[in-house]
Amino acid sequence: MIVIGADKVARALDHSGCIALMREAMIALSEGRSQQLLRGIIDLGGGDAFGVMPGALEGAGFGAKVVSVFPAAAAKGRSHQGAILLFDRDSGAPVCVVDAGEVTAIRTACASAAATDALARADATRLAILGTGEQAWQHALAIRHIRSLDRIILWGRDMEKAAGLAGRIAETLPLPVEVARDPAEAVRDADIVCTTTAAAEPILTGDDIAPGTHLNLVGSSRAGPAEIDGALVRRARFFPDHREGVLAQGAEFLRAKQAGLVADDHVLPEIGAVYAGAVQGRRDAREITIYKSLGSIVQDLACAAYLYRKLA
Repeated sequence: MIVIGADKVARALDHSGCIALMREAMIALSEGRSQQLLRGIIDLGGGDAFGVMPGALEGAGFGAKVVSVFPAAAAKGRSHQGAILLFDRDSGAPVCVVDAGEVTAIRTACASAAATDALARADATRLAILGTGEQAWQHALAIRHIRSLDRIILWGRDMEKAAGLAGRIAETLPLPVEVARDPAEAVRDADIVCTTTAAAEPILTGDDIAPGTHLNLVGSSRAGPAEIDGALVRRARFFPDHREGVLAQGAEFLRAKQAGLVADDHVLPEIGAVYAGAVQGRRDAREITIYKSLGSIVQDLACAAYLYRKLA
């Protein structure tokens, strides 16, 4: 059994290749060529949590991710930390342990990029990112692979951190990057919006988003904290990564449902069905679309199997 650390993951798992991996993994999920249980979550209090995600993916093997989510730890490095254990399907033997923090950082943004490619308008050029952590950075790197961006607008509660991230993105891509004073200002002229925050309560409302916008909801991965309000959920064509998971643990949907704004049928078939051509994504240029990301073990297994084959 080999160990694949964060540095090796960062060198071997490039964004363009990972976007393709995410498409295939989510098609397999929607077509029943994978198995996964709802994630088990232990609430440790104070916003901290411990999660276990087991599953199996055809062609990749089976295994689990164990991960801690400590939002305050982001200031010192990364909020998501843990390990992915991959087993061989033929022998049943464990073959590798992979740094889950680095995989999660890259694959989450690449899954959003794949969804954006399927759901955003073809002429989308303006990206708004809410948040200043690792996912904000990774989403900037990933989205530019599927749309020709002409500018990025950032917002974060800490304006100094937002300015620092803006400078880092502008130097790397390079693109003009602006810092907005509040979430509504950040998304006002955006074609694509990525919410990557640790917000406990909604930071965007149904009135903030213009027709034709696509949103990737990333920050909340369990029932409870929500990044957008129920009115915005109701306005949008709402696609899940894993429908069963979102019905049980998708905070934005659950709040809208509790308020009587939507029912279960508002959650459309999974994004993998859109990739496979079985379900229509965006239907017109003025429609608002949402991809709700909880994160799926099949995404982690696809990455782990790819890394194992490449580095073993």
